Amino acid sequence: MEFFTEYASFLAKTVTLVIAILVVLASFAALRSKGRRKSAGQLQVSKLNDFYKGLRERLEQTLLDKDQLKALRKGQAKSEKKQKKKPDAKPRVFVLDFDGDIKASATESLRHEITALLTLATPKDEVVLRLESGGGMVHSYGLASSQLARVREAGVPLTVCIDKVAASGGYMMACIGEKIISAPFAILGSIGVVAQLPNVNRLLKKHDIDFEVLTAGEYKRTLTVFGENTEKGREKFQEDLDITHQLFKNFVARYRPQLAIDEVATGEVWLGIAALENKLVDELKTSDEYLAERAKQSEVYHLHYAERKSLQERIGMAASGSVDRVLLSWCSRLTQQRFW
Repeated sequence: MEFFTEYASFLAKTVTLVIAILVVLASFAALRSKGRRKSAGQLQVSKLNDFYKGLRERLEQTLLDKDQLKALRKGQAKSEKKQKKKPDAKPRVFVLDFDGDIKASATESLRHEITALLTLATPKDEVVLRLESGGGMVHSYGLASSQLARVREAGVPLTVCIDKVAASGGYMMACIGEKIISAPFAILGSIGVVAQLPNVNRLLKKHDIDFEVLTAGEYKRTLTVFGENTEKGREKFQEDLDITHQLFKNFVARYRPQLAIDEVATGEVWLGIAALENKLVDELKTSDEYLAERAKQSEVYHLHYAERKSLQERIGMAASGSVDRVLLSWCSRLTQQRFW
């Protein structure tokens, strides 16, 4: 029994040592990769019409007998032949996905996808964005929204589909769409701004610990975590929040003038059914339903820009990803960063 105990202890120490070495190597790889130019990515394009066709044909093969299936295929062949003879090309629908985190990291792919499709898209086409985001940093979602605004400025119709959530910075992006389609129980709204941070100054004083905050510029630091906050600093911080909120309201009102902006810009959220009544969305429907309908009349293409990462980058990301998420979670609570 003592042998097994000693062996288990040795094994635990060995595993710990190996993991520590791997973490160190991964950290070095990540640091080295930061100084290098990112590897070129690749635009992946798939035709959703083929996907829907494959689903239908698989079901037909299962449910129909040979004679029925043969007759159906014959009719489909004739129909496709007639379609090819028509001189008018079908309109195109370009589908993009945005799954937003607190930093709006998906903007990096979105910017390239929009740049690519704008080289070919015309006002006869349509861009559909499947959007899921609960919001995040002001500057990050400001950039993501500016990318979508490029589509509107080019005169290409933009439709935004929301199946789960588009709140705060997510709704800031959604409002740029000429048409917003929401699932009945998706979460929308939260047109507001929030910032929070703890202050441990009294705890430090209790243990006779001094913390000095030196600044050049009256409002370089308004509120701090460790220093003593003042009423003047709080007032300035609140003023900055109010200004940011007003800019947010003006932005939403510009793209959705039908909204009673002062009534909905209270930071509240609504489910899709109530959001329709408040004119936050234009129609209740899932993105699957909408795209399946468009596929009957249009050529539907899904675009995704994927970054090519080296082996070092992949190792570094795997090792540091979890740590980054934890640090970001804590730092977001300790900084004065504004959030949509």
